[in-house]
Amino acid sequence: MILLSSLIATFEADYLAQYGATSLPSQLRALEAMKCCRTSASPRMRVQCEDCGHTEFIPHSCGHRACPHCQHHESQQWIERQLAKQVPGSYFLVTFTVPEALRPLVWSNQKALYDQLIRASWETVRTFTRNDSQLQGEAGAIAVLHTHSRRLDFHPHVHLVMPAAAIDPDKKRWRTKRGKRGYLFNHKALAKVFRAKLLAAISAEGLTLPSGLPGTWVVDCKNVGRGEKALVYLGRYLYRGVIQEKDIVACENGQVTFRYRDAKSERLQYRTLPGARFLALVLQHVLPKGFRRTRNDGFLHPNSKRLIAVLQWLFGLDPKRFIAQLKPRPRLKCPCCEADMLVVQTGLPPRSLQPPLALTLETAETVAM
Repeated sequence: MILLSSLIATFEADYLAQYGATSLPSQLRALEAMKCCRTSASPRMRVQCEDCGHTEFIPHSCGHRACPHCQHHESQQWIERQLAKQVPGSYFLVTFTVPEALRPLVWSNQKALYDQLIRASWETVRTFTRNDSQLQGEAGAIAVLHTHSRRLDFHPHVHLVMPAAAIDPDKKRWRTKRGKRGYLFNHKALAKVFRAKLLAAISAEGLTLPSGLPGTWVVDCKNVGRGEKALVYLGRYLYRGVIQEKDIVACENGQVTFRYRDAKSERLQYRTLPGARFLALVLQHVLPKGFRRTRNDGFLHPNSKRLIAVLQWLFGLDPKRFIAQLKPRPRLKCPCCEADMLVVQTGLPPRSLQPPLALTLETAETVAM
């Protein structure tokens, strides 16, 4: 497996020479963080076996949300939080895509327009839910922003996972969509309303719309059953960058080759690029500092925990059975006796030559992460 950190070490100078002047501060910070992730240049942590006392020093991960090495635990926690909110009703995955002619403007105004893109997506399904003859109430949705295509090109779009259900706060009624199992809303009508809302939001930001915008936009709406697989899919790529290192298959003669699965044919395809260009593709998807790419709206907002608990109790839903299907976080194992190892000290300097301090198991448990 080819590590992203090794590619950065190899092609960083070329990347900075070609793209450094136009790189955003957030991209340069990500480059520096991922370059040192879990290498000898990163701070280390001391781990100790619970049984035999064997001690080892392990490099820290960088913790950057664009790094494919990091935040596996955070991804798992996000998935568990979303699965714990499951409510009765079929779930749908609604995808709102920005047309190609508008993408340069979005790229130039990322923080403002990413936010408006998520808001316009939510307001669209909220409007349809209120006006639907069967639902007539408040919607709930989990929104996740993606900025990349499978080829790693800039392709901003928003995924909304939402139940085909609504709550009427005035009449205190829970309504679900009946009839065709695979139908929620008309995707062409969704696209028209989404287009109007996003263009109005862009104009309200004081930005000039580009010429040549298409009249027809793309919104996809498909049934995803109980929603577990869709949430797990979105969660696993939420904090871990846009490419897995196992998909980087070659680095030869200054060229990097990676694989991806074509959306239409579902076959593996390969793309080869100069190393600096490959880094530019990866780094263009680093989000602005502090930007939240996932939102919970409507009755799936964090403030609605009591309502969700009541619905689950009334309909006999047990969200723990979905969470139990997830793989637990792997534990560090002792190479000597296979027992679990505890983290007893963190933030140690790289390649520290000082002998480790002897800690009792009681002290280790107190400071363990």
